[in-house]
Amino acid sequence: MIGVYDSGVGGLSVWKELYGLMPAEDFIYFADNAHCPYGDKPIEYIRDRARKVTSFFVDKGAEIVVVACNTATAAAIDMLRSEFSVPFVGMEPAIKPAAVATKSGVVGILATANTFKGSIYKHTREEFASDIKVIEVVGHGLVEAVESSQIPYSLLERYVGEIVGQGADVIVLGCTHFPFLQDQIQKIAGNDVLVINPAPAVARHTAKLLGYENKYFSSSVGKNLFYSSGSSDSLKGVLSNLCPFDPDLFHAELE
Repeated sequence: MIGVYDSGVGGLSVWKELYGLMPAEDFIYFADNAHCPYGDKPIEYIRDRARKVTSFFVDKGAEIVVVACNTATAAAIDMLRSEFSVPFVGMEPAIKPAAVATKSGVVGILATANTFKGSIYKHTREEFASDIKVIEVVGHGLVEAVESSQIPYSLLERYVGEIVGQGADVIVLGCTHFPFLQDQIQKIAGNDVLVINPAPAVARHTAKLLGYENKYFSSSVGKNLFYSSGSSDSLKGVLSNLCPFDPDLFHAELE
């Protein structure tokens, strides 16, 4: 069983890619939406939630955990790896492919405040983007908008305009909620700007860890369980557009 975890529905953008590559696997997804958003919460608070979700996954039989949340990855993945024996896959900012793709030498990163504060982001930027200009924009309000199934055009126009206005020709989506806004971001940015969603690369990495390059791809479909700590309405709404099956939804507070 593969555990997939996010502060809300954003991680479903990763689950979608994982399921597309490995439909025969069993998945358990947890949306911690009673505590969403994580973007401006204290680091210890995010770590405490990560511990509780991981313990829940392990109790349910998960053998690998995908932290499908950039903020939780930045705050907690090192701690999780030190405290639990299961392997973890986190969200790494797609700065390397952005640096390779840019022609203008300017890339924009749209993320949460805590993602930018994390050591993973800082190290990745130092390693792969030392010779290009990186514009960091905190997407205040975007996570909440996705959770409530709204399209915040005015916010997107402001954030994307700030990035493109400084000459960026690549925009990295540094939060798993943001791929659900990708079409709108692309429309605002224009066809000459590349918008990078890291979720497919994370799914491919997870599949590789599970040995899928050497596995027989079964046509059977595994079990998929979806949990939330708050209302399941947002999960229902997003899954109705993603799932080729009727999803099983459950509630778990994990207090």
